[in-house]
Amino acid sequence: MLFKLTGSRCSGKTTLARSVADRLQQVAVHDFDEIGVPERADRQWRHRMTEHWVRRALAYRSRGIDLLLTGQSPLGEVLATPSAPLLDGIAVCLIDVADEDRRDRLAGRWDAGAVNAFLGWAAWHRGHAQDPRHRPDVVTNDCWPDMVWHRWTGWTAEDPRWCTHLLDTTGQPPPR
Repeated sequence: MLFKLTGSRCSGKTTLARSVADRLQQVAVHDFDEIGVPERADRQWRHRMTEHWVRRALAYRSRGIDLLLTGQSPLGEVLATPSAPLLDGIAVCLIDVADEDRRDRLAGRWDAGAVNAFLGWAAWHRGHAQDPRHRPDVVTNDCWPDMVWHRWTGWTAEDPRWCTHLLDTTGQPPPR
């Protein structure tokens, strides 16, 4: 099983994963970026690395272990990876935070242009989590050619296969 914590930067994905890692049995916890992020990482790189992590989940499964993965790849990208159908299951949770809290968390670490890009990515994540028809072009344009988008692009928000849970970390201190 692949458990995916997704969302834009500074929503609390890694903090949450680290806070529960020692309480989970038979679950490996990893951050998407721990494999290293090239200076000019693009959408195709993210797609290829999402496939890499799906394959890691499959390798863990062969040992009876699930994978909890943090990162920015949304449900649609995970479903479109070539190896996704081989998984026993995929559960996705969007970790989100109000824009003002996100700005505060990003303050001093990123310039205004980057902060605005992260806010836009967060807004897109919210729409994508609710409805697969929300601007699929954001992830499907200029994509890695091996992605299999038709697995979900015909779905509607009412389709039971389209399920992203939401956890809002607005105003929440880091968990202990």
